[in-house]
Amino acid sequence: MDAEAQHTERDRSSHPVVSEEISDTQGAEGRSRFALVARAADWLPGGRITLTVLFCLFSLLLLTRFVIQPFEIPSGSMEPGLRIGDRVLVNKLAYRFGAEPRRGDVVVFDGTGYFGDADYIKRVVGVGGDHVVCCDRQGRIEVNGRSVDESTFLYPGNEPSEVRFDVVVPDDTLFVLGDHRGDSSDSRDHLGSPGGGMIPVGDVIGRADWVAWPLGHWTGLERADGYARVPDAAGSPPRSSLSGASGQKAVDGVHG
Repeated sequence: MDAEAQHTERDRSSHPVVSEEISDTQGAEGRSRFALVARAADWLPGGRITLTVLFCLFSLLLLTRFVIQPFEIPSGSMEPGLRIGDRVLVNKLAYRFGAEPRRGDVVVFDGTGYFGDADYIKRVVGVGGDHVVCCDRQGRIEVNGRSVDESTFLYPGNEPSEVRFDVVVPDDTLFVLGDHRGDSSDSRDHLGSPGGGMIPVGDVIGRADWVAWPLGHWTGLERADGYARVPDAAGSPPRSSLSGASGQKAVDGVHG
């Protein structure tokens, strides 16, 4: 009985020792990190204030590099939804992790080698495999045999397109148009250029999700409903581009 009691006593007394060792180790690590921050603050002019500012700037840099990036609208090619001087916030994670641009999305892309050495903002009208035609008997753009109602975002008084075209969008590319069709240099203008006016999906920077400035114009940008009803491209007849656009349009690259 005495031996058993002593054994139990020893077992109980061993647990606080382990706990104290773990606690001491964690405390030492915490003190070490705190000391490192304190030394950095002492080394920097301005101390903790400067360190805090640098941390905020570094966090902002990471945010704009990998998550959200602002762009300024320099032209009227996406009016009336996006006006000259508007700042849009582009979601750079929208098409990561397997997601792809969809018809109706407003995207920012690098136009180097296709549109010009700048970033551009346009609306996706066709994705890989789509058959895009202008126009049907009512003058509307047709995608995979379905006419698209663009009246909710098309610039007032503009036709869906004064330029006739009939294209099949290659895989992993996009056919894009501006909402202000009379003042937009887009896929229609480059049908005869290298790439046929199509934008590689890999050159898409992200999806424009918000207008952040001016504050009075703050709004979210949503996918156009008209394109949500377009069927898949399966069974679309293979056709090549027949015509391109003519005439000069405003320079409409976006500024990052």
